[in-house]
Amino acid sequence: MGNSIKYLLLLLVFCNACGQNNKDTGIESPETQKIKPQLVVSDLEIPWGMAFLPDGGILITEKKGQLYRIKGTKKTIIGNTPEVFFSGQGGLLDVALHPNFSENQFIYLTYASSEGGGDGGHTALMRARLQGDQLTENQVLYKGTPNTEKGHHFGSRIAFDRDGYLYFTIGDRGNRDENPQNITRDGGKVYRLHDDGSIPSDNPFVNASGAKTAIYSYGHRNPQGMALHPKTGAIWTHEHGPKGGDEINIIKKGENYGWPVISYGINYDGTSFTDITEKEGMLQPLHYWVPSIAPSGLAIVSSDKYPDWQGDLLVGSLSFQYLEHLVMDGEKVVKREKLMEDIGRVRDVVQAPDGYIYVAVESKGIYRLDPM
Repeated sequence: MGNSIKYLLLLLVFCNACGQNNKDTGIESPETQKIKPQLVVSDLEIPWGMAFLPDGGILITEKKGQLYRIKGTKKTIIGNTPEVFFSGQGGLLDVALHPNFSENQFIYLTYASSEGGGDGGHTALMRARLQGDQLTENQVLYKGTPNTEKGHHFGSRIAFDRDGYLYFTIGDRGNRDENPQNITRDGGKVYRLHDDGSIPSDNPFVNASGAKTAIYSYGHRNPQGMALHPKTGAIWTHEHGPKGGDEINIIKKGENYGWPVISYGINYDGTSFTDITEKEGMLQPLHYWVPSIAPSGLAIVSSDKYPDWQGDLLVGSLSFQYLEHLVMDGEKVVKREKLMEDIGRVRDVVQAPDGYIYVAVESKGIYRLDPM
């Protein structure tokens, strides 16, 4: 089958399955919960991640390397942040609080780091205490290797599960042929650690010769969305595909998610790199996008402030510059809606402890979604 025909058939199948005909993304205008976006933090360039403090403040990462604390109208730069490898898609990425932050003041950061041998960089995970306007006790818990000068696919998101395990993602670092399917190499993986960086004894590859024992699942491309499901306790992710084939996945211990052996996408130049979308031993995505929306940020709604969205997903679109609402029936996407059309490149979406949903938009800032 010719490459262009393959891609066209995938697109037609996708659109027919969704029952939608939007010329760009195949999705509808909102018909459920009405919201009014309110800009609550302005003057941000690339706000990559958000974490909400118990006192109502917000920690926000800027890709260039700044970590801000926002409280009311006051914006404070946090000192002693790690030096980042700011190149291509690399920089200061996600931020998360320890589940017991109120007691221990620990925060976690993922970022592109040039530490270690070789030119370029790779994704690192750091833990530090937030003391006043400074980070203290900075400790690198994990650093991907080897460094590479390639500027794409660093990941990276952070999430904790109900048992206190820490999950984080690293993209395939632009090396799809060597990294995602090889458990002895970093990249294209979801990792699981204890909160102090130690390896859980029941991680799936702790006894595999030469394996990176922090790996929890593999065969990923570039996961930039991750969230704990509020009802099931499972870790959900989404990841960038190439031209087509962005995916939503539920992360399971030791499983192979297929990249690049199976995919619903093709190369950016229109050529094919695989002729199969399914293979035994490789999990199918819960949902995939054709064409790609370039997803970033993931929230699973549980707040009573949005009664029509209970259990649904919110995903940012970098390519089409909107917030996507995926209506769920259990683990099945039954409808897609477009919110905040043409707002800009949506980088992150988080449901905060106050129940409101906040959306980070490049070159704009942070929006709060006020129900109407």
